[in-house]
Amino acid sequence: MDEGTVLPVLVCFRLLLAVLPLPGQHILKHDHQINSPLTSYLRLKEGLWMLDNNVDPYMGGSFHHSPLLLSVFSTILPPIPIIWAVSDAVGAWALLRIWRARQGLSLHRATTSTAESLIVSAYILNPYLLFPSLALSTSTFENSFTLLTLMFASEGKPSSALLAIAFTINLSPYSILLLLPILMLLVTSPASQLASPRPFHGSINRIASLFGEFMLYWLVLVGAACIIADGSWSWMKASWGASLTLPDLTPNPGLWWYFFTEMFDHFRPFFLMVFSVHLVIYILPVCIKFQHDPLYAAFLLIGVLGTFKAYLTLADPGLFLSMISLFPEVHGYLRHPIVTTLLHLHAALLLPLQHILWVSEGRGNANFYYAASLVMGMAGGAGLVDACWAGMRIALGDVKVESEGKGQVARWEVARWEVAQE
Repeated sequence: MDEGTVLPVLVCFRLLLAVLPLPGQHILKHDHQINSPLTSYLRLKEGLWMLDNNVDPYMGGSFHHSPLLLSVFSTILPPIPIIWAVSDAVGAWALLRIWRARQGLSLHRATTSTAESLIVSAYILNPYLLFPSLALSTSTFENSFTLLTLMFASEGKPSSALLAIAFTINLSPYSILLLLPILMLLVTSPASQLASPRPFHGSINRIASLFGEFMLYWLVLVGAACIIADGSWSWMKASWGASLTLPDLTPNPGLWWYFFTEMFDHFRPFFLMVFSVHLVIYILPVCIKFQHDPLYAAFLLIGVLGTFKAYLTLADPGLFLSMISLFPEVHGYLRHPIVTTLLHLHAALLLPLQHILWVSEGRGNANFYYAASLVMGMAGGAGLVDACWAGMRIALGDVKVESEGKGQVARWEVARWEVAQE
């Protein structure tokens, strides 16, 4: 196949999956591994039905989607599978543009290289992303808007990037973790600086002004959401608050649900605070350590979300795994890629098996499924730690060990060490 036709062919394949009546698609819509209470298509349909019948969707406590998403699907677009296919195509296109911006290539080139074909394939054919999209999970839109944000920031389009991240945060409050690296990326360059780390040279005043612009967009979107919700603020507790208070303990591949199922109510507020703050504490260390490459910092924070998010689905680690194709310079410095791959494969096989044994067959219990969730957590943590190691290790270059006499003398030959001290 011609390399230039890979993207169109994959997009056509994805559109074909959207229009064909696939067997078992209704099973995917009920699968806890690719749907959560915050992203489920069935709950979205329930909210649309309640809205059409003049009932407040946020009254019963079962609807957690953003009012903006509710408004789009009730007035502009019908919630049909083709919309999810288009979202996948947009995400793949954005990932391709991010690659071109990072490599300094023309953004409007017509030809597609082998590397670009692999990047597009890593997104559209990633089963962690494909199955949630076929199940019509709204996590597909969150991933697409995240990639659009990074694309606009890499191309130096601040207004578009800030509007996109404001909309993404409205859909998923956890995306606030990406705000700082996005602001840093807007005042620097997306080009790889991992092999030659240097202090951050962007303008702090420029970052402050960009943050003010972001707050303007975010407040406008919050106001629009309140208007859609008939002037009520109850949607914030039902939508954003669900990520912090964990009202629905539906099983998922994440690490939160079983812990809080067994938690005494007396200790619940404290540990909710601990689990939520745990996500936030990664922002500054990652951004400081990788201040020379904000795009890589954003990639690592996406990996944090794909491991420790409250209502985790396969789409969250799927985005992290697809984005690693953007950084081929670190692939040679990964310490245990085979182990990480086998952990993901092990988790992908265990999760549906234990779910069937517990829910369908009744031959197991919650411990079975949570054990598989722990394997998924180990896979996400292993990939994240390995990516951090490789991003730091690349600055040291190659290492050679030579034997001299009876002892071993380690001789470090630094191939690329261009630290600029200011």
